[in-house]
Amino acid sequence: MNGFDPSSAAPRPRLLDLLRQHIRYMHYSLSTEEAYVYWVRAFIRFHGLRHPAELSHGEVEAFLSWLAAERNVAPSTHKQALSALLFLYQKVLRLDLPWMGEIGRPKLQRRLPVVLSQAEVAQLLSVLDTPPPSPRPQGPLGAAAAPYGLLARLLYGTGMRLMEGLRLRVKDIDFDRRAVVVREGKGAKDRVVMLPAALEAPLREQLAHAHAVWAADRAQGLAGVQVPYALERKYGRVAQSWAWFWVFPQAEPSVDPRGAGLRRHHLPDQGFQRVFRRAVQAAGIAKPASPHTLRHSFATHLLQSGYDIRTIQELLGHADVSTTMIYTHVLKLGGGAVRSPLDNLGGWGAPLAPSGAPAGAAPGVPPVAAPGGPRHATMPTLRPGTTRFAREPEPCYAACPPTPNCIAEATSVS
Repeated sequence: MNGFDPSSAAPRPRLLDLLRQHIRYMHYSLSTEEAYVYWVRAFIRFHGLRHPAELSHGEVEAFLSWLAAERNVAPSTHKQALSALLFLYQKVLRLDLPWMGEIGRPKLQRRLPVVLSQAEVAQLLSVLDTPPPSPRPQGPLGAAAAPYGLLARLLYGTGMRLMEGLRLRVKDIDFDRRAVVVREGKGAKDRVVMLPAALEAPLREQLAHAHAVWAADRAQGLAGVQVPYALERKYGRVAQSWAWFWVFPQAEPSVDPRGAGLRRHHLPDQGFQRVFRRAVQAAGIAKPASPHTLRHSFATHLLQSGYDIRTIQELLGHADVSTTMIYTHVLKLGGGAVRSPLDNLGGWGAPLAPSGAPAGAAPGVPPVAAPGGPRHATMPTLRPGTTRFAREPEPCYAACPPTPNCIAEATSVS
């Protein structure tokens, strides 16, 4: 009998597997895949493992309201969860329901980025140069400290994002042109950034270490590194070539998260983030700094050096100059360098005392005793024309005015 046997049919894939298939079909990144799977799983568990096809507008709103009210998530997290659910219903379940356009979307809040001063960056890099107490796991060449100091210098010196620096390959560094090619950055865009002269020798040393790891992998017959799309099938042994090897390889091989077996990956981002947080505390920096703060500091310090906003936009890879303009607000000194009226009142240390006079005393004005203790005992009285106040410091951007075309372009965008 040539009839169809239902028992021989392949089992229907589970919902989360279908979600992963559609995400990979759209060529989304691995981080997006992990985030969408996380939120869809949380949505299903929130409603007692019911299938999303059985749920409607009320259940979606209830889950999002629970995130905002009970979990107190940030607007960006709220928006990410909503995007995951919309992708599930529209792309995976193929449901075009009228209530999807009625779901409220959180309003994102624009925050000023955290920026470190050059002195703070130097102190932080000095701490990162110190090897941690325990070395990284045993590799083919023995235990060795991870090059976190070099990686941090590369992020600050080029403005790259953390994952862009970790995914750097040997072929992307051009010592002759003093350039680094950033491949598949945010938005799957490529760009070229400068190679700091101070990093040329350390990078060559790091490449020598990476080459020894690569040679050991080839001797062991280990699978090659991950390469984009179907290049490994098209060009044969491209994944085993030295040009495609990581600049910052991991000490031990690990299982590919998308099922490609055991192979060598780059350094994990979580390890560097943990070391970075400890280094910020050890450096005594009282700011919520993260590895991305080095990118913000790179852009701000370039603006302070007089580079125009368009050049910085290209180095950062921003699609719109309005995104780069946020760093012009960071440069402003306390409220746009406006002098506070409190400084015009004198009092605690504001007037400049002449040489030989006690601290806090104005010229020709005797101290007046005031009730309230010794803190007020020497507060001077003020007379017009007799008190010299401290000069207001110049704004940090006054010494390096922007170029005329920078102002014209920035104004046209706004």
